[in-house]
Amino acid sequence: MAPQEHYHVFSLPPALLASLVPRTILSQASPEAPARPTSPPPTSLAHDGASRTCNLCLGALFTDVDEQRAHFRSDWHRYNVKMRVGGSVAVTETQFIQLVDGLEDSISGSASSTSQLEADEPDADAVNVLVHKARKLETREDEDNSDASQKIPNAPVVWFHSPPSTQIGVYKTIFSHNVATASAASSGEEFLHELRALQVGGGELGRTWALFMTAGGHFAGAIVRVSRPDDEEYEEPVVTKRGRPQKPKPDTEVLFHKTFHRYTTRRKQGGAQSTNDNAKSKAVSAGAMLRRYGEVALRDDIRNLLTDWAEELHACERVFIRASVSNRKIFMGYEGAVLKKDDERLRSFPFPTRRPTQSELYRCLLELTQAKVSHLTEEALRAQDEDYLRSRPKPKPVSSSPTVVPHKHEPLPAVTPEELARLKAGYELRARWEKATELVERGRMDALRSFLAKGDPLGGGVNARMPDGVPDGAPGHTLLMFTARKGHEEAVRWLLEEARADPTISVTRSSVDVVDYGADEEDEAARPLVGGNRRTAYDFAQTKNVRNVFRRCAAEHPQWWDWLGTGEGGARVPSILSKEMEEGRDEKKKARRKSLKEKVRKREALQKEKEVETESVKVAESPKPSLAGPSRAPKDDGPRKLGGSATAQDSLMGTTPEMRARIERERRARAAEARLKK
Repeated sequence: MAPQEHYHVFSLPPALLASLVPRTILSQASPEAPARPTSPPPTSLAHDGASRTCNLCLGALFTDVDEQRAHFRSDWHRYNVKMRVGGSVAVTETQFIQLVDGLEDSISGSASSTSQLEADEPDADAVNVLVHKARKLETREDEDNSDASQKIPNAPVVWFHSPPSTQIGVYKTIFSHNVATASAASSGEEFLHELRALQVGGGELGRTWALFMTAGGHFAGAIVRVSRPDDEEYEEPVVTKRGRPQKPKPDTEVLFHKTFHRYTTRRKQGGAQSTNDNAKSKAVSAGAMLRRYGEVALRDDIRNLLTDWAEELHACERVFIRASVSNRKIFMGYEGAVLKKDDERLRSFPFPTRRPTQSELYRCLLELTQAKVSHLTEEALRAQDEDYLRSRPKPKPVSSSPTVVPHKHEPLPAVTPEELARLKAGYELRARWEKATELVERGRMDALRSFLAKGDPLGGGVNARMPDGVPDGAPGHTLLMFTARKGHEEAVRWLLEEARADPTISVTRSSVDVVDYGADEEDEAARPLVGGNRRTAYDFAQTKNVRNVFRRCAAEHPQWWDWLGTGEGGARVPSILSKEMEEGRDEKKKARRKSLKEKVRKREALQKEKEVETESVKVAESPKPSLAGPSRAPKDDGPRKLGGSATAQDSLMGTTPEMRARIERERRARAAEARLKK
């Protein structure tokens, strides 16, 4: 008889189950990694029952509570706490003192990475440096051990072999957590032992699972029975008279199922509305409101269904959930939740799934409960293992002789505490300058005022020079220069009038970028001065409005600075701008606009007069009589109205040139009177 192609995981044939052996991919055992040195046993001290100790630090003994509290604040205790949290061992007080002494020797003149860590992180103390150094050494040891050993791939399916040529594959997720999370080298027999245990123990109603899926507003849930009750025995497949196997009783049965859908995502867009609201601003459209309502309704429907199925869920052996990180909050983590986050029955589907529907749930159920079957001989399996071993990278050879680690770099110069403090101060100063320039670029004046009012954040008052490394800044510039270059009028006005920033501070031309003053129309007196190697804050102003702020301040407070000076100590402002000058300039602009309007009005009137004269000349011109005799009017055989033609040209027919000119003058006079009346 041909071998069976489908096996149910919970009802495997006894003969097949008895012949199964674990199927290992690697044919040889991995070399054991060297064990890490364990912590020394605690020092045995004779102490009475009233003495106090520390359960973490080895050999710590205290006489009173104050001494114990002081120990909890010590570097020794802090170091042991951090090491134990990271999974390492604690050290004794003597070992800790040796580590600190070695650290001080390293800082004084060695080429270790500890000094570099302290240079990069000025706030790091000795405890943090020691913990970083210990973890780095442990990481290096783990990498060496992993390179020396071959790793077994972590596949979602565990395979068993039945001689001579049958292999059975079962998903690991159906096993218990203790077996599924065990190492591959020790879990083969455990998987086989639990697989045999799964064939019995279903109880009176059999084993039940719960499967839930939700995505894109769709939900599908079911409670299924995956194994028969214990009172039902395994039945061999019956062959009919025609030689065909009789259709067996189904191994799985759907007890409860429910599917529903809510409108939570835009069509062909994807993503929940709540996720979009958290990433962007909250939308106020009608569709967004409907999607928010759909999300709340979907959550309530699912939770109500879980409450209705609470008794059946408690009896389930496994609970499979397919949901995103945000949608998993629907099933657990709320008040009165049926499922808990730390429930060991929770599983995820170890394979891709499609839209949540009842048919998809049944497909996933069959995928989980039907064993994968292959028929390969032992020779084919051995050849497959050899090909796999040849495809893996070869492990690095481990030398038996003690290796000497050479020094890769020359010893770095010693870092003194004064230099370390200077580096820290420079880093903090650059950070404060970056914050000040960011506030200026965003135009946040209130925040800038409060920031500059806190002590001396710029390291020299409002006239301090900008250090190196400030983004979008130039070394040696002041905050006033930076603000004028960015074109913020209010900030420049506040710095000049309230903060009393010095506009006479200058930099050399070689360290100044080329400034494009634009082609805006303004007075020639406001143009920056050309020539010289000095550049002040006024020279960095790129807009007319910012330059006028300097000129107004020079007019209102002439005694503060040498505004108009061009030499050393001068602000290089070309001229002042008082209120009277601005008012006079505004009056001139109004008069200029008025004169332009009058010119336009006169030009339009002349244009209309020219058009009228042109029409009159065309009318005045008439055809001259020919020498052969009087001209005859064109023959018109059509009907004509009494009183002659209604057109102006026909009314002037037969008149002398003097009469036509007189009529034209009268017509023009009447047109002029009509215009005056308007």
